[in-house]
Amino acid sequence: MRIALPDITIQEVAPRDGLQIEQEWVETSDKIRLINSLSAIGFSRIEVSSFVSPTVVPSLRDATEVFAGIARRPGTIYTALIPNRRGAELALTARADELNFVMSASEAHNRANMNMTHARSLASLAEIAKSAHEAGALVNATVATAFGCPFEGGQPLEKVLEIVRRYLNLGADGITLADTTGMANPKQVSQLVSETLKLIPADKLTLHFHNTRGLGLVNAMAAYDVGARRFDAALGGLGGCPFAPGATGNVCTEDFVNLCDEIGLTTGLELQRLIELSRWLPKLVGHEVSGQIAKAGRPLDLHPLPERLQSSA
Repeated sequence: MRIALPDITIQEVAPRDGLQIEQEWVETSDKIRLINSLSAIGFSRIEVSSFVSPTVVPSLRDATEVFAGIARRPGTIYTALIPNRRGAELALTARADELNFVMSASEAHNRANMNMTHARSLASLAEIAKSAHEAGALVNATVATAFGCPFEGGQPLEKVLEIVRRYLNLGADGITLADTTGMANPKQVSQLVSETLKLIPADKLTLHFHNTRGLGLVNAMAAYDVGARRFDAALGGLGGCPFAPGATGNVCTEDFVNLCDEIGLTTGLELQRLIELSRWLPKLVGHEVSGQIAKAGRPLDLHPLPERLQSSA
């Protein structure tokens, strides 16, 4: 029997993008517990951690141990973010199924985030793609600040598209357009996604939105309306870029799934299980998280009448 594909594929990034900005250390065992719980819910892709310098992102310095400790669910792709060839080597040794290479559309942000020029980043990608494919791993290439940079401002459409072309020519299997600091708007999203889908099929393109200015879900729907079908999201709305002033959390996974449920789009994910897992997050990270549906409950979660009205019924 053929299994119907979901209308929208949501890729979970809380273990990496969500936790990278946290100031308090999250124990390795708790990271593994979070990832195993996400696997059990049925995510097709989970971004587990990143292989970057531990002095730069100390919150993810246990990436090797986390990859070694997770229970891998058949059918789920476990991804590692990598900035360079050394990171790729570590990720492949840890048996990551997919390497997520990142370069910013903005040269200034790329220097701040990766400490590399565009030329150096692209040279690394060519080497990374070759070694990853030889090891049987996939390569996804992310265009960070695709919708705007906090240092340079807006990024020209053709500049972003040219980076996508370069990524594909260098061997990338998939592409992510990332709104790293939540600067995107729906009109801009529709235009860039429409043009990018002329270069790559929808099942190879991921949209990564942040909710910094409250437009995360609006932008996701704008992308969907012009053909996008894969999206990153983070449980509880966790996350943000450590190297982008003012950057706050990702689009919240359970809020996104609730929206899809309400308008009749399938995700293959069970909302109630996501809510229950999200309600554990404040204990995990030591503070409240930004997700709304876990606080408010599902729209049709009914409540009893006030006692005074019950007695008069």
